[in-house]
Amino acid sequence: MSYTMTELIGLKRDGGELDADAIEWIISEFTADRVPDYQMSSLLMAILLNGMSAAELAPWTEAMLHSGEVLHLDAVLKPKVDKHSTGGVGDKISIPLAPIVAACGVAVPMMSGRGLGHTGGTLDKLESIPGFTTQIPPEDFVDQLNDIGVVMVGQTEALVPADRRIYSLRDASGTVPSVPLISSSIMSKKLAEDLDGLLLDVKVGSGAFMKTKAEAEILARTMVGIGASHGTPVTAMLTDMSQPLGATVGNSNEIIESIAVLRGEGPPDVTELTLTFATEMLVLAGYENRDDAHHAVHHAVSSGDALDVMMALTARQGGDARYLENPALFERAPHEHVIPATRSGFVHRCDALSLGVAGVRLGAGRATKSSVIDPTVGFTIEMKVGDRVAEGEPLARVAYRDQGSLESALSVLQETWEIADEPCEAPELIMGVIS
Repeated sequence: MSYTMTELIGLKRDGGELDADAIEWIISEFTADRVPDYQMSSLLMAILLNGMSAAELAPWTEAMLHSGEVLHLDAVLKPKVDKHSTGGVGDKISIPLAPIVAACGVAVPMMSGRGLGHTGGTLDKLESIPGFTTQIPPEDFVDQLNDIGVVMVGQTEALVPADRRIYSLRDASGTVPSVPLISSSIMSKKLAEDLDGLLLDVKVGSGAFMKTKAEAEILARTMVGIGASHGTPVTAMLTDMSQPLGATVGNSNEIIESIAVLRGEGPPDVTELTLTFATEMLVLAGYENRDDAHHAVHHAVSSGDALDVMMALTARQGGDARYLENPALFERAPHEHVIPATRSGFVHRCDALSLGVAGVRLGAGRATKSSVIDPTVGFTIEMKVGDRVAEGEPLARVAYRDQGSLESALSVLQETWEIADEPCEAPELIMGVIS
């Protein structure tokens, strides 16, 4: 079949439906550099505005999946289970989660992404460990999975290259919050991993791309359905992202917090989700008794086995493991600014979205496709929803490099915290499960 990108953009712009042949042509031509970024960006915007039917989504995901090589992990002797988050602020769960699950005897071939919009990226955080590489040859996957049980990488030129390129275009073109684009991006990467099971963390709230539970349920059911059509069991958990996870937002500081979780010293919300997700991943891997899975997860942390796996993973992928032993080695941003409470009372809001946007303005995320991330900047959050605060007490500490980026960040932080006289409770972390 012969097409032009202009006619296909127009078809989608006007509410038409792309057939499977046209979708295969788009993805193959874009991957081969015969469709320019500006035309693909236009198509992505048309998809954002008009959505995709089920008849479009299946071939779109399939074309992305087969835009490059697909892993064949038959030689991995353990069950293979992965987890993916739809993205949030302060969401470092994958980093302690993967070594915990690996320490329990499950292989975790984790293919992650970079920061997208106002949300952080697992790869960017891992690369704040000096020397850590998130690009390893696919032929090394099997050996590493059999040796230490975990790989944490991004897409390569060979594996799902269409998604890698579309992913960065979405970030720079304002087309991130689209159910078909999010679901096909996640599932094409995960199905390329030859998995036995997949856990999805679908975020809900101001700091997520899905603002309401109803929207998140649609996304979750879409991805569970894609998994079922490919014979891969998928469980989706809907979790709160109305406020940031943990006490830090940034890159190197989120690595430090992740190591604290592996030492049994992490903040309660990050610890709870990490251990809950790990238990669910063991169930997907074949644990028949959930209590046994729960016990195995807690033992992996208390025994130090999970931290040992993280150390081995870091060394295997070129990172300097001394930084995990001694987090004081991480470079710190040169300046700190304290945001004080303007009144006494109880925190009713600590808005994840504004903190995420402020983080990008500081340099912790990408404002453009080619932006370089500063791993040293970010926030330490002192007060979250439900906390009692006195006037003048710190709400957060901002680590920054220059005055211009600080002022830009502060301009979106004016309404981040809401303080009222009445006590309130923190939101529930887990809002639902779909499988």
